[in-house]
Amino acid sequence: MPLSEIGVGTLSAALESFELRVIAVPQAEAIPGSFWGDAEAGLRGKELLVRRDTPVHSALHEAGHFVCMDPARRALLDTDAGGDYDEENAVCYWQIMVCDRLPGIDRTLMCQDMDTWGYTFRLGSAAAWFADDAEDARSWLIEAGLLDDASDRLISAVRRG
Repeated sequence: MPLSEIGVGTLSAALESFELRVIAVPQAEAIPGSFWGDAEAGLRGKELLVRRDTPVHSALHEAGHFVCMDPARRALLDTDAGGDYDEENAVCYWQIMVCDRLPGIDRTLMCQDMDTWGYTFRLGSAAAWFADDAEDARSWLIEAGLLDDASDRLISAVRRG
């Protein structure tokens, strides 16, 4: 699903509580801070850079990196979010969870888009991983203070430590 289907304003509103500013890049321009190039979202400092053709899953994945990284990496953020295996899994889990804040996209569609893009999981799909194999990612988010265990909802914050 391209960002044009939900709108930059909708994405921006969903992410503002995470200290991330969404910047719309003109369609004819390259996206600054994009690790993957083409229409994929970019990160620079506290800015998530997108175009109308940026896939929503890409924007949410990069936003998840911003939220999940430690403050030292966040302070130097430009293009490459870095992180280890466990953090990458937490980012994938976060991007599926944050769909609850976006009208027009749900967890099922997010998982389908992740599969189409080429995310790979041991169980063969993002949805199967999320449902049956992602407890480590969920625990990582809880320990990082980004997911409330009792309510199973994301906390509107970035990782502090």
